[in-house]
Amino acid sequence: MIFINFIIYPSTIAFKKGNTVLSLHSYQSVDREQLAKDISEIHQQVLANISINDFKHLTKMERWGKICSAIGYATAWIAPNPFSAFLISQGSFTRWTQVVHPVGHRAYDKIENINEKYTSKKFAQGWRRFIDWPDWITPAGWHQEHDVLHHYNLGEKSDPDQIQHNMEWLRQSNLPMWQRYTIVALFSGIWKIAYYTPRTHKELQLNLAKKQGDIEPVMTRLGAWSLFTKQGRALWLHSILPYTAYRFVLLPLLFFPLGNYAVISVLINLILAEIFTNMHSFLVIVPNHAGDDVMMFDEKVQGKGEFYLRQILGSVNYPTGSNLNDFFYGWLNYQVEHHLWPDMPLNQYQKVQPQVMALCKKHNIPYLQQSVFKRLLKAVDVMVGKTSMLKPGKNNYGM
Repeated sequence: MIFINFIIYPSTIAFKKGNTVLSLHSYQSVDREQLAKDISEIHQQVLANISINDFKHLTKMERWGKICSAIGYATAWIAPNPFSAFLISQGSFTRWTQVVHPVGHRAYDKIENINEKYTSKKFAQGWRRFIDWPDWITPAGWHQEHDVLHHYNLGEKSDPDQIQHNMEWLRQSNLPMWQRYTIVALFSGIWKIAYYTPRTHKELQLNLAKKQGDIEPVMTRLGAWSLFTKQGRALWLHSILPYTAYRFVLLPLLFFPLGNYAVISVLINLILAEIFTNMHSFLVIVPNHAGDDVMMFDEKVQGKGEFYLRQILGSVNYPTGSNLNDFFYGWLNYQVEHHLWPDMPLNQYQKVQPQVMALCKKHNIPYLQQSVFKRLLKAVDVMVGKTSMLKPGKNNYGM
């Protein structure tokens, strides 16, 4: 029995048969050259419209995050509670997704007369890291892993965030499905420290070794954490110990004048906030490039048009449209647009998103936009091996 349902909207009709997508327009027949021209034309229009108002929008989002943090800390000493923990978590999430992320992509470097600390050359550099972004992840590691490797190798084996590759150990395991889902659920609460921190550190160390002409170091998962290896010691000294001391020692001790109970309450709320931040970021980041209707690629990208096409076919959007909505998504709900133009100011994504949808309709390219919870289920299904992602030339997408 063939089960057919509409999964891609509103620009292209596609049908699903098992986990195979049958498009009305094949992958090969997309005019890459014209697609590249159309995308470049939209980009030039956006660049011409960038102004100081874009920077003001960034600082407004930053302010919203700081307000969340301030209220969270102001109430965290009273007693352990999810309200304070959630607000502290939202503040941390905002800092990462709506300040570090676009600034690191040079989204505001083109705007004149802004505070230079919001430029990619100054933000979180050197000692400013502990002011701008005190986190498990180092700014240099994040830049190498995310800005360079992920964005320019989307969906390929060399993409460090390609979850089907990363989760093969679980997909190919003999564990029953309920245990696999349980592992993913538990992982979502610790994934920044368990995955992103060592992964960004690893990619940074490998890149530094290549630049220095060293033999590429062998970095196993165990070795990355070991104090008996150079890379392991660097991970602890640069990432784990500084953040642990700041987040779970220094901040709680600031409440010592209010008594021991206040210190303990703040500590518990910070631990809860850390778990919430992990789960929140897992919810919006992991499904952005995963699902049985999203493409992955075995071959390296060739040409600008093919590069743009892969950014669309390998990315997924969530509901979009308002500052409040986008604030809680960390503006990661514009993932298609972001991967086309990572150096675009946040609020420009709201303006350009309808144009990208129209562009996909023009070229008969699927444009995926669904509820984040539907996308989460699709991503987790891939992680546990229930489904697999699409590939060109594998009897899918009209091939």
